[in-house]
Amino acid sequence: MRVHRGVGNGAIAVVTVLALCSGAWLLSSGADTKAPPQPSAAQASGAGDGGEAPHTGEAGESGESRGAHTHPRAPRSAAPALPPSPPDRIRIPAIRVDAPLMGLGLTKTGSLDVPPAERKNLAGWYEAGTTPGETGTAIVAGHVDNADGPAVFYRLGALRKGTVIEVDRRDGGTARFSVDAVEVYDAKAFPDEKVYGPAPRPELRVITCGGGYSRSTGYRGNVVVFAHLVGGGR
Repeated sequence: MRVHRGVGNGAIAVVTVLALCSGAWLLSSGADTKAPPQPSAAQASGAGDGGEAPHTGEAGESGESRGAHTHPRAPRSAAPALPPSPPDRIRIPAIRVDAPLMGLGLTKTGSLDVPPAERKNLAGWYEAGTTPGETGTAIVAGHVDNADGPAVFYRLGALRKGTVIEVDRRDGGTARFSVDAVEVYDAKAFPDEKVYGPAPRPELRVITCGGGYSRSTGYRGNVVVFAHLVGGGR
């Protein structure tokens, strides 16, 4: 793993770690198992960014890497930044996600650690970086599946622009984000700067595995959701 520039106040490496992307369920279940949904080209940054109403339907599937050199820009301005506060929970009603968040650090090799695979309804946030809601880029990651079946972010690739993501914070408030883009990248062409780079407004990245799948290597890439803060308070 290559260690890259900082996110917020801490350094972070590529999140395409094998622990997130082994695809143990697909491997053990065989051809009868349906792969998780992948984002369609219409949900990529720069594709129809005229402002869309929230959607809840499932996007089409694609294993291609898109938009590696463009930065998503929301049609709506961001809400004022919130003071720093660790997050406790993430909710994405459109895909029935309601999960606690644990703090994630870095492994000895410098890559982002991951939540325990056996706890399928658990996500993590990079606690040395930006907290969700404050100015900068906050990072949340979780498994797409485990050996027993779908995990917390199995349907992440089905999100669409305008979908709401809520993050409960330890100060008693909730940071509300609106999705700007949903993209999928091959691990060999992961756009580190675009995903982890600093932001002048409060932004959120939600990451899981996706793209093509190989029985020998697992998932070949990552699904990344780009979102910005649209509201917050207690």
